[in-house]
Amino acid sequence: MIGTRIAGGLPAVATPAAATARSTSDRPAHAERPTPGAASPAAMTSTRPTETLKPLLQQALPHVKGKTFTSLIVDFPPNARAMPHRHGQAFVYAYVLEGTVRGRLEGKPARTYHQGGNWTEEPGALHVLTENTSPTRRARLLVVFVSDTGDKLKVDDPKP
Repeated sequence: MIGTRIAGGLPAVATPAAATARSTSDRPAHAERPTPGAASPAAMTSTRPTETLKPLLQQALPHVKGKTFTSLIVDFPPNARAMPHRHGQAFVYAYVLEGTVRGRLEGKPARTYHQGGNWTEEPGALHVLTENTSPTRRARLLVVFVSDTGDKLKVDDPKP
């Protein structure tokens, strides 16, 4: 049976999740707990804010056994930065709804995405940088994952 979960009235989940990556082809996130927003383990005590997630929809893909579609909104307050992380083996699509986000995947140059910008990310990519570039305005992303059913969609990896 195909399960559908819509988070209509659910509160936003506080977590570090992000979308960072390549250009018009990279990827974004999901987590279950708050995490410090730091670039390195030494900086993890920083008071820099992190992002929050608001789940929108999660549904098993019909005719694609073992795969799930998940969408969510990632909200970056001003000056927010996500901890380095991976999105497991999920294929990820991100679209900038508002603001400007800078991101870098391991082995790639940093990229800046403005409202309307989008990218995809390959499974297993390491986000070494994902941040809101503005000290005064929020940034928001729509992030879509196609993952193995039951997999975590965001796992912190503070040692890039």
